[in-house]
Amino acid sequence: MKVDKTSGQGKPPVAKKTVASSKKAGPSRPTGKGKKVVTPVKVSGGRNWGPIAVAGVVVLLAVGIIGYGVFASVKGGGSWEDKVNAIEGVTDYRAQKNALIDSRNHKDGTLTYVTNPPVGGDHNPTWQNCMGDVYTEPIANEHAVHSLEHGAVWVTYKQGLAADQVAKLQAKVQGKDYMLMSPIANLDKNVSLQVWGYQLKLDNADDSRIDAFIKSARLNASMEPGAACSGGNTTSDPVAAATDATTGATGS
Repeated sequence: MKVDKTSGQGKPPVAKKTVASSKKAGPSRPTGKGKKVVTPVKVSGGRNWGPIAVAGVVVLLAVGIIGYGVFASVKGGGSWEDKVNAIEGVTDYRAQKNALIDSRNHKDGTLTYVTNPPVGGDHNPTWQNCMGDVYTEPIANEHAVHSLEHGAVWVTYKQGLAADQVAKLQAKVQGKDYMLMSPIANLDKNVSLQVWGYQLKLDNADDSRIDAFIKSARLNASMEPGAACSGGNTTSDPVAAATDATTGATGS
């Protein structure tokens, strides 16, 4: 009788499953009493100076720009008198307190003035039209001084000045209100600019000080702010002789 290799119950023995010695690897568990292992971070002991240097330069530039702006603002914030007096060659007759220049009475007839061209003093009741008028012949001082009282810049030049020089002066005057221009006899310089109480004499019509004087003094030098420059005398004729006593009045 053939005997198979069976168990006592007539069934082959069941092989035992092999149990893995280790379970599937998973995340590492904390060691110790619930504490997680922390890997130290290495900190560099050096400092990156590049960005710091750039930031410093930017700050310095900003401070410089702001500082210059403040300086320019303060420098440019002076009075118009300061700006006029800062122009090289300007004579400030207001500071001299000369009664013959400061006087503003209206008088008829021919008058005598302290300076040539005059910068102030008694004058004719009628002003010379000063709405950018260009006169090719000498005009009466008595009318022109009244225009100065109203805030006009009177541009004068020596009779016989070269035509190209006259043309350059004309371009600065013609069509511009509170401006007038004329030749004048016996002028000691080629060009002379006047407002009430200030005068600038120059050798050349190309001089940049002409524009600076006009910009600073035009209208600002008025003794009667708001007074008109239109409606005045438009001829080059001398004033008529006085027919009666002077009025002694002031104003427009």
